[in-house]
Amino acid sequence: MQFLTTNRLKFYVEQAGSGPHVLVINGTGNDLRRKPSIIDSPLTSHFRVTAYDQRGLGQSDKPEGPYSMHDYADDAAALLDALDIDKTMVLGISFGGMVAQEFAIRHGARLSRLALWCTSPGGAGGASYPLHELEGLDLEARVASGMKLNDTRIDDDWLSDNPDAVAAARQRLDMSEFAHEPRFAEGRAEQLAARAQHDCYDRLGQISCPVFLGGGQYDSIANPAAMQALAGQIPNSRLTLYEGGHLFMLQDGKVFPDLLAFFDEEQA
Repeated sequence: MQFLTTNRLKFYVEQAGSGPHVLVINGTGNDLRRKPSIIDSPLTSHFRVTAYDQRGLGQSDKPEGPYSMHDYADDAAALLDALDIDKTMVLGISFGGMVAQEFAIRHGARLSRLALWCTSPGGAGGASYPLHELEGLDLEARVASGMKLNDTRIDDDWLSDNPDAVAAARQRLDMSEFAHEPRFAEGRAEQLAARAQHDCYDRLGQISCPVFLGGGQYDSIANPAAMQALAGQIPNSRLTLYEGGHLFMLQDGKVFPDLLAFFDEEQA
């Protein structure tokens, strides 16, 4: 773990594993202090993985807004500069997939392979669920609403029958221990505002590297139709819809082997 100061901001960064480099761009509200993270995943068994708290989140800088999707994409490029990495593979997850689309369009020469998980193109291709609408809810309501959005198979009866799963989701969502930090709430709000403006749909044809699209069949945050819209616009892409919801990568054992195989193709 380390703090890196780029020509833009100071970022909190974690790295693990060895081999070819993969930059991971995480999702809405992600804070690497919350474990487990992608650093604890099978990805680090094959690759040198870098993950970071994005602007406004976690232990990274939280500058005054507004933030834009261009800001997030350019932050990723600046981070690569600070790490002296010229070209990389990228995994973008949920909101991170939106950032990764912008990165691929704005900094395509720095990208060899791209994986986009549970995300959306915006615009005419469809937006992900407007998560900013949940911010006014109390924790219990956000947990229940979030779990139902994450997986359409979940209803009130399921929540009642699975208290351990609800407790685990509550623990993941409860960020109250960090709420005292300067600009904690403002940084989260700025990310959600930028997310609401995401629209790469008409520019996705500019992405020329191979792209692996992964989504959950029961995801209503980034629904299958949004993933299919991405596949229809990105020339060199392939889509797999897995047995799961927004967190399909934790629900279907085929996901990480498929991702490792996709990234390994770059080395063949």
